[in-house]
Amino acid sequence: MTDDTGVLHRDGAGPVADFLASFGGDVDAAIAALRAHHGGTPTASPAPRRPRRERSGDHIIAVTDLRKTYRMGRQRVAALGGVSLEIDRGEFVALTGASGSGKSTLLQIIGGLDKASGGTVLIDGVDIGRLGDAKLSRFRNRTIGFVFQFFYLQPFLRLVTNTEVPGMFARTPRKQRKAQALRLIDEVGLSDRSRHLPREMSGGQMQRAAIARALLNQPAVLLADEPTGNLDSAAGASIIELFERIRDEFGTTIVIVTHDDELAQRADRTIRLSDGLIVPSGVVA
Repeated sequence: MTDDTGVLHRDGAGPVADFLASFGGDVDAAIAALRAHHGGTPTASPAPRRPRRERSGDHIIAVTDLRKTYRMGRQRVAALGGVSLEIDRGEFVALTGASGSGKSTLLQIIGGLDKASGGTVLIDGVDIGRLGDAKLSRFRNRTIGFVFQFFYLQPFLRLVTNTEVPGMFARTPRKQRKAQALRLIDEVGLSDRSRHLPREMSGGQMQRAAIARALLNQPAVLLADEPTGNLDSAAGASIIELFERIRDEFGTTIVIVTHDDELAQRADRTIRLSDGLIVPSGVVA
């Protein structure tokens, strides 16, 4: 019970009474201590980051004076105004910048999903701007894996079959692609979900599944557009760790577009864009 000063007097024994007694019966002080101790909803943090890779100078991606202009009615809008960059084999790079800065456009052109208005993109020595549609499609399927914010898993296919899809387009023998799919599903921690449909998995599990699918053809380059954008902090943390492991264990070059500062900081290098141009290191856009 309390007196008119608001101090609780101990009428009986027990853990709650003992705890309050340690604050002299002051309820407000006890509540403040509990709040300080429990401090809101805990959020998941990624494991300690793996060491950054030093640049090797072995460029797998070389972009030179890349320009992209869109026509909107009578106006022409420059999404990229002459971007040049090089990304090394096995490097993990984050593209950052405000909405409309051109980072997603840059990623799509590097991946051959969009055509540049000018400039060149070399992927593993191949000028993808010179490839016709059929050759570009085959090159993408063999060399580049894609991970998107919205998973794009086929809702009527079980996880193992969803993961096999790139191998179907590559005409990989069924037995071989299924074995590869199951191995990758295990690598991303989903071996107990191989027979599940997408609706039976969480958002984090679906994104891991999408990453496994992107790796099926053992691409040299993995491109990801806002891969943690639809995930909670715990799932996002697990995806960060997974990208680091893919870089280290598979030797895959990873390029991501992200607004997630935690994810960007875990990359080997961050490239920031503003108004269709790369912001020089040390300059605040």
